[in-house]
Amino acid sequence: MLAFIISACSSQKTPSNTPESTKEQAGATESLATSSTSGQQKADPDQDFVLKIGWGGSLCEAPLHMAVEKGFFEQEGLKVELIKLASGTTFDAVTAGQIDAGFSLLASMIQPLSNGLPVKITTGLHTGCDKVLVKKDSGIKSPKDFIGKKVGVSSYTASPYIYAKRVLADNGVNVTVKNPEVEFVVYSSADLPLALENGAVDAIAMNDPSATIAARENDLEVIFDSALDEPYKDQYCCSAFVRENIAREHPEIAAKYTRAMQKASAWVQENKDEVAHIQVENKWVAGDAKVNAEVLKTFNYIPSYSKAYEIFGIVAPQLQKVGMLDSDVDVKALQENSFILLDNIPYE
Repeated sequence: MLAFIISACSSQKTPSNTPESTKEQAGATESLATSSTSGQQKADPDQDFVLKIGWGGSLCEAPLHMAVEKGFFEQEGLKVELIKLASGTTFDAVTAGQIDAGFSLLASMIQPLSNGLPVKITTGLHTGCDKVLVKKDSGIKSPKDFIGKKVGVSSYTASPYIYAKRVLADNGVNVTVKNPEVEFVVYSSADLPLALENGAVDAIAMNDPSATIAARENDLEVIFDSALDEPYKDQYCCSAFVRENIAREHPEIAAKYTRAMQKASAWVQENKDEVAHIQVENKWVAGDAKVNAEVLKTFNYIPSYSKAYEIFGIVAPQLQKVGMLDSDVDVKALQENSFILLDNIPYE
């Protein structure tokens, strides 16, 4: 699969703007006008297009980082501008028209998509990302032990929050809005380990590599891990997307972006130690390259459209069940409308 993705997506040449030579004929003015019109008709509307891509600096964004570092965007003939975004602002940037494409946690996209977020998912990129941590002497060993407890999260829309709710709900713990058996409390990401240490919460849900770093530095126990625990370890967490207008008006730009991201993701799968080194060395990601590489090795970076589509269909009804998605949302229609199959993509 990896070899197919890397080799199958070759660079594409941009059509020339050069007008066709006109036949000699009387009237130089008429000949020039004909030549000019012909050139305009053959001009490539995508030739000077610059795709604005949002990024946040997370470890799992490795395909985006490597698409730049290893020239996968360049191979596709795609001109890009990377726009650094503050944590949690990706969808605001889409709505404001600041970015044309990006990389996002799939579960966190479902509710915004139901509210009209104007994007199309083009491929899934990898599994993993989320962990739930507790103190080693907490007495919490199973989902049922969370009943009556508080869980710290960075926001009520973040992927770790959704993941924690999914695990608890899947194991019979009530996490609906009505009569919930577990309380979720918001803290800044940096303050979550301290909140757990001070007893303000009984557990915390975090993204990697922050979760792994917090576990090591504070001697915490990982009780749920989406990269390792069944059935979540095989469920794709992150995906590539483009704005609806890009998919509609510039489908080849969207396809070039998708191919580059797929090739980069496949390359990450085979070179995780090097990826972690490049990310830290070139300041894409903070942290220790060795630790980051260990985390990356728990993720599956084989890109898959079908797997992303499949997990959307699993998570959306779960969010509806726990009250995070309106009950009147047609989840099947939402799933179908949120994805797009582009031409000349080695889909799996």
